[in-house]
Amino acid sequence: MNNKKGLNKNVILIVDLVVFLLFAAGLYYYSCPAMNIHSVGCWAYLGTLLFAFCLLLSLTMGGFTVFKIKKNSFEMKMTKFGHRLWAVFGILIILQLVLAGLSGRFFHAKAYSQILTVTEGSTEDMPSVEGADAIALMDTASAIKLGDREIGSLNEVVSQYELGYDYTQLNIGNRPVKVAPLSYAGFFKWINNRGNGVPGYVMVDPVSMDASYTKLDQGMTYVPSGYFGDNLYRHIRFGYPTVIFEDPHFEVDEEGNPWFVAPVVQYSIGVFGGEKITGAILIDPISGNMTRYALADVPAWVDVVIPGDLICTQYNNYAQLQSGYWNSVIGQNGCRKVTESSEEEGASDYGYIAMNDDIYIYTGVTSVNGDSSNIGFIIANERTGETKFIACSGADEFSAMSAAEGEVQEKGYRASFPSLITVDDTPTYIMVLKDKSGLVKMYACVNVQQYNLVVTSTSQADCIAKYRALLAGKITAEQANDESVVVETSSDVDLSAYEKKTITITRMETIDRNGNTYLYIVDEQDNIYYAQYVDVIDMLLVEPGDTITILEKDGAFRYPAN
Repeated sequence: MNNKKGLNKNVILIVDLVVFLLFAAGLYYYSCPAMNIHSVGCWAYLGTLLFAFCLLLSLTMGGFTVFKIKKNSFEMKMTKFGHRLWAVFGILIILQLVLAGLSGRFFHAKAYSQILTVTEGSTEDMPSVEGADAIALMDTASAIKLGDREIGSLNEVVSQYELGYDYTQLNIGNRPVKVAPLSYAGFFKWINNRGNGVPGYVMVDPVSMDASYTKLDQGMTYVPSGYFGDNLYRHIRFGYPTVIFEDPHFEVDEEGNPWFVAPVVQYSIGVFGGEKITGAILIDPISGNMTRYALADVPAWVDVVIPGDLICTQYNNYAQLQSGYWNSVIGQNGCRKVTESSEEEGASDYGYIAMNDDIYIYTGVTSVNGDSSNIGFIIANERTGETKFIACSGADEFSAMSAAEGEVQEKGYRASFPSLITVDDTPTYIMVLKDKSGLVKMYACVNVQQYNLVVTSTSQADCIAKYRALLAGKITAEQANDESVVVETSSDVDLSAYEKKTITITRMETIDRNGNTYLYIVDEQDNIYYAQYVDVIDMLLVEPGDTITILEKDGAFRYPAN
């Protein structure tokens, strides 16, 4: 704009500053960046402000001068003032790119490899089949369907609210559950209902495949779907203007009270590199009260502080960069990586396990060459970040999923990402098989080391019982996948069919069969009895020469006899 009307440049400058300050305030309120040198959002915010300032002054204070050359064309020349303004903007962009490059893995390979501490574990760190109820077999897609079905039956909420897709995997009472809060179904629904807040949340049990709706006594005000001051992200930012945090996720405590948890991020390498979680901000969405905790002080009921995706990224850095950056690219000697999703290139995939009042993620570890086998697994605590590597070679998760799908290929079922358990000390994948509508129809167990050993059934208990019988050699692979074949589970055994006997033991031997340990005993009459050692663990206190009372049927025995 040329100053043809003789406007005072000071007046123009004041107007420019007022416009600029209004724009800066509005942009900050909208984007809510952390005012922190390590925040990419902060650099983007400052860069946008500088660009707007340069453009505004160039257009109003003579940054550009227009010269007409021909009738239908013109030429624009920039003044020294305009050159300087845009040079500053260019320097800021270049500086950000340089700092990002200097913070990368190329310059700090060793530091990246040391962010995550990994200890050696064993199969004892895996959940056993006795704890199968702690395995979250249901994926989020199935949870969404069950949750939507539950909400669809509630006329009082379905018209004003919707159920989001941001389910969180939690451990409530040492059982895995998925939870998600209701959300406002748009801006006008928020206006109509903001006085009451979001009324409740949905909890899905991935073991029983049930969904339930919890109505709160008082609605949640500060939620991600809120607007203006009710928006959760904005509420946290105004309380902690310099703190960098991950997107907050929804959790409930042991009493069912709602909370949002925002993991606090620290960049420990350069300006933008080495992301670490150093704590969390807990937000009461009803009152708006917030408390920041260091990682070691986060309450025990909180299940997710360090996201599974970040743990997988940190493990990949640990497993690939210990011998330097170039080895991770060229030689790749000893380099490993976690299992990657077959649907999204380069994306990690993992399952969930509820153990010790926490949620653990599990995923296989394979070579960087991308073959179809695992060399082991990692199990990581999402609250503390404690990570263990368990050496165990065998098929990867996607090979196991294909093997399970192959057993029911005529039905067209699709396998969910499996979880890992031990069945009689044998590492085993366990998963659900879903139909085209996403409903769970069957369960499958697949042997990690011999993934041709597959058992499918319509119930989890029957699937595990048949799998154990297959490992013990009591049934064939064909019988294991025949629904008409019934196998007794330990809880279904009819003890009335057993005969009580008092014997004196003359000999005891253990024999390993298909990875399972069996105990054989001989009495004074040279009668031989056998049992799976895990079912007669009290025999550890018995020695040859002792007289004991057992329950016996066709050579199989149980001890003690009660």
